[in-house]
Amino acid sequence: MNKPKIVLLAGKGESTNIVYHRLLQHIAFAAVVIEEPVNKKEFLKKRIKKLGIVRVIGQMMFQILVVKSLNIFSKKRKTEIINQNNLINTAIPNKVITNVSSVNDDACKAILNQINPDIIVVNGTRIISKKILSATNARIINMHAGITPNYRGVHGAYWALVNKDNENCGVTIHFVDAGIDTGNIIYQQKITITKQDNFVTYPFLQLAAGLPFLSKAIADISDKSIETVTGSSVSALWSHPTIWQYLLYRVTKNVK
Repeated sequence: MNKPKIVLLAGKGESTNIVYHRLLQHIAFAAVVIEEPVNKKEFLKKRIKKLGIVRVIGQMMFQILVVKSLNIFSKKRKTEIINQNNLINTAIPNKVITNVSSVNDDACKAILNQINPDIIVVNGTRIISKKILSATNARIINMHAGITPNYRGVHGAYWALVNKDNENCGVTIHFVDAGIDTGNIIYQQKITITKQDNFVTYPFLQLAAGLPFLSKAIADISDKSIETVTGSSVSALWSHPTIWQYLLYRVTKNVK
């Protein structure tokens, strides 16, 4: 596979911008397909049904009161990480984007059928349905912000620190399957946390650590030298912290 057709299948956001610009230094995209955000009302309904209203309220309070504050006070550290690692977070040019309502709708399926890509790079999307996975023969890869399978779901670095599990505080490049971050592992890399880092800067450290390995995974697939590694026997799915969880761990474990 000399020049594979590569599609970026992603959600809107700063991490997608960073992934796009870094990979563009090494490859040409056949398409950049961006899905719309999940409807907030529908998202909350599903989350309440799954986790219960008390926990969801706690998670919302964390986002509103804590994350917004951390973003304000962490601007300098975030800029430092971006500059030190040559990350580019400017918006992806509109002219290269194909918009879809969801990665799981028929429009997305039609685009993939038309392009027939060799590699699909996923970033920040909904869980991809079996319908879409089975509609393509492409190798589908993702950069997950956590060490799998120990830290599947979201905020893997934060939860690893809460668990005093620094050996599993990092990022994973893996194949995408029908599960949640359960695909075969290609590469994993630990990150180093400083006293200046916190919940909102961990993901940028993970991006910086993971991007070289994402590029390497694409190259490995292209020259047919791709290999996978065996992960831990411990598997756990993590969600957003509630405000009371965050405050408890901030006080008792000094995890920011």
